[in-house]
Amino acid sequence: MYDTRAGRWLLISIAGLTGLVLVIQLIVLLVKDQSATLGSFGAGANIPMVILLPVLGVMSVTGEWSQRTAMVTFALVPSRGRVIAAKYVSALAIALIAVVVAYVLMIVANLLYGAFSSHPMVWDFGGAFGIFLVFLLYVISLSIGFAFGAAILNTAGAIVVYFVYDFVLPGLMELGAHLLSWFHSIRPWIDFSNAQTPLQGGSSVTGQQWAHLLVSGSIWLGIPLAIGIRRMLRAEVK
Repeated sequence: MYDTRAGRWLLISIAGLTGLVLVIQLIVLLVKDQSATLGSFGAGANIPMVILLPVLGVMSVTGEWSQRTAMVTFALVPSRGRVIAAKYVSALAIALIAVVVAYVLMIVANLLYGAFSSHPMVWDFGGAFGIFLVFLLYVISLSIGFAFGAAILNTAGAIVVYFVYDFVLPGLMELGAHLLSWFHSIRPWIDFSNAQTPLQGGSSVTGQQWAHLLVSGSIWLGIPLAIGIRRMLRAEVK
């Protein structure tokens, strides 16, 4: 994920853009003299993380196929399952690092807010469970990119499909829920993006929200991931 120029600069860009978003958020809050909490900065940090981490997930799995190094990889490690598992474990490690980076930047932003604002600092980080929810959100984001990349095995194509899923599909879901009463009732069970909302800086998730996340995730994450793993295990290496 970091030993190519594209991967290394994407990692740097994720951290840099997260810091930039927090700086802009901090300036706006100070100029308008509005109150803020650590959770407020967490919501800002999640925006670039959730958008760009899936791109990293795509690139982690499509490298061998788009750069035509699959023959070298699978000659050195003939067991493709081990390669896939190693890539996914590395994605989990990146998600953990992303959580650490996000919280460090959030803490710095909150300290600067307390130093330059008349409002008191509020450290509502949600405890261990709140941190776990952020970690789960980042894991899901990386996994979505990983799944689309494995299913398509082409970096550009998988990134395009991901952005359609992330930016176009939620709008269609919202429109369908407004126009069709029957679709409004089933939307929580099939809208994976909306089902992840409780994970974004929340400190509690209800049983029904977990059910929505599990069912919609089975559709938009489980099926592409299953197709992708099967394709990677069977695809002809050229």
